[in-house]
Amino acid sequence: MAEPEGDSAAAVPVLREPRDGVPEPLTDTAGLDALVARLRDGTGPVAIDAERASGYRYSQRAYLVQLRRAGAGTALIDPIELPDLSGVGAALDGVEWILHAAGQDLPCLAEVGMHPTELFDTELAGRLLGDERVALGTMVERHLGVALEKGHSAADWSTRPLPRDWLVYAALDVELLVDLRDVLARELEAAGKSEWAAQEFAALRAIPEPAPRRDPWRRTSGIHRLRTRRQLAAARELWIARDHYAEQRDVAPGRILPDSAIVDAARNDPSQPRDLAALPVFGGPRQRRQLNRWFAALEAARGLPDDELPPLTGGSGDGMPATSRWRERDPEAAARLAAARATITEIAEQHTVLAQNLLASDVVRRLCWEPPQPVDEDAVRTRLAALGARPWQVELTAGPLAQALQS
Repeated sequence: MAEPEGDSAAAVPVLREPRDGVPEPLTDTAGLDALVARLRDGTGPVAIDAERASGYRYSQRAYLVQLRRAGAGTALIDPIELPDLSGVGAALDGVEWILHAAGQDLPCLAEVGMHPTELFDTELAGRLLGDERVALGTMVERHLGVALEKGHSAADWSTRPLPRDWLVYAALDVELLVDLRDVLARELEAAGKSEWAAQEFAALRAIPEPAPRRDPWRRTSGIHRLRTRRQLAAARELWIARDHYAEQRDVAPGRILPDSAIVDAARNDPSQPRDLAALPVFGGPRQRRQLNRWFAALEAARGLPDDELPPLTGGSGDGMPATSRWRERDPEAAARLAAARATITEIAEQHTVLAQNLLASDVVRRLCWEPPQPVDEDAVRTRLAALGARPWQVELTAGPLAQALQS
């Protein structure tokens, strides 16, 4: 279905209220038990969503869980008051769960005891169909011809009580997911991509808990402005101090101290607390109360011996450098990567799928940095499978990538 254009966009009906009204969030075990019974007696797949408080809280826990199933209606659950939802998960055992961007919600749902045995991800389905704009509202409008009321996805969902318009938004997130799933499933079937989707959804369910990121402080925005190892050490110590304090208070780190302030302090290297207080941000009343904390971090960095300073660039931890350094470190690997990326782009265009969904960029990098020997199609197939590529991805890319790596 084409995107609405011009005046036709204004004619798209807007869904402002759920068809069955807006339920109050469940906060007691009696209400939860009744919901479990309704879900068990319901029919068909279940639409599920979760709201977090990203940007406000340190944790990524769920602050609201939404469900909708035929015969059970829509339910909103407060997982702060009801932190064990394993009964809900058990009632839905063997039922297909429909989520949008499931990779974002599955971890917080697992924390409350909910684990899908079958899954359909509407966002991922859209990507496999070649959709570049895969926000839920965009996809609902494109595929169902209905616009959703503007939402509160960036709201602080740890707020209590939750405002009614937030609850409306939350309920609408699951209102049309089953309908959207049905349309996308038909389109996947027509495109010959149903098996692709099945493999992707199974892989999503099997993703293990991610390992801690190596050197997460290197993701500080603006860190590229730091030119010396000592400056990097200052940024690292400030980042760690901020992270510990943010976790202690359950507040998003950026609300404790912005990245720009960390980089500014590392660049200026203030020698006394009053010099730190003279910098932007640190002079504010809230930061002045924590000035000794931040200055102690800078002092710790200053006291490090040279052999404990971080390197100017971070690698992956397995000998593979950042791709920006490949041309310098290994020109042949850089050439292989360029050829492989061009090949992936070409195949993706041929099959109307987004390149990042045809083959994960990390898989491409690892294949190109350390290709199998000899480089032939069978060896590339084996290597791709070992790196986590799904069978459909291996089938489409192994041969062309083998040729690209040989060129």
